Amino acid sequence: MTAPRLWLVRHARPLAAEGLCYGRLDLPAEDQASRSAAAALARALPPQVALVQHSPLQRCELLALDVQALRPDLASNPEPRIAEMDFGAWEGRAWGSIARPEIDAWAADLGTHAPGGGEPLAAMLQRVALALQDAAARAQGGDVVWITHAGVARCVQWLLAHGAQTMPKAQEWTLAAPAFGAWMTLPLPFA
Repeated sequence: MTAPRLWLVRHARPLAAEGLCYGRLDLPAEDQASRSAAAALARALPPQVALVQHSPLQRCELLALDVQALRPDLASNPEPRIAEMDFGAWEGRAWGSIARPEIDAWAADLGTHAPGGGEPLAAMLQRVALALQDAAARAQGGDVVWITHAGVARCVQWLLAHGAQTMPKAQEWTLAAPAFGAWMTLPLPFA
C-alpha cells in the first residue's frame, strides 16, 4: 500500500503584469493554460483521491473546475486557509515600486513583520498547519490535492521540515515551489 501523499498544485499563470505583487489579489488565470494544467493533472492523479481543496481565489478555482470537468469524481471545495499570503498595501503594486526599506524590514523579521500591513508569515504558517491537520484527518489514509499558490507550497515544506514554531530567516525562505500549472507531491503528515 502506498503512503498517502499531498499534491501541491499551483494555479496557472495569472493575468497580471510581470513583477506585480499580487498575493491575495483575486486575479483570473490564463484560461488555456489552466485547461492544459488540468488535463495533465487529471492524467497524473491516481484513480482514487480522498480530498480535493482549492484556494478561494479565482485562479485556483478555475483550475479546480477545469480538473472536475475532466474528472467528475474530483469535486473540489474552497479552503480559505490555503490562500496566498496577504501583502496588504503592497497588493497590486510592482515589486520595484515598493520602498527598499519596507522590503528590508520584512526580510529582517520574516516571521512577524506584516508586509504592507498584511499577514505575517507566522500567521500564514499557522493557518496552513491547521488546514494540513484537518485535511489529513479527513483523508482517512488517501491522497489529498490542494490547488493553491507558491507561498502555500513553501509553507508546507517548511512545516514538514521545521514545524510551525520555528520561523525562517529570509535566506532560508528560498524553498522550491511548483511552476505555474505544475505540482509537487509530499508525504501527507498526520495521516
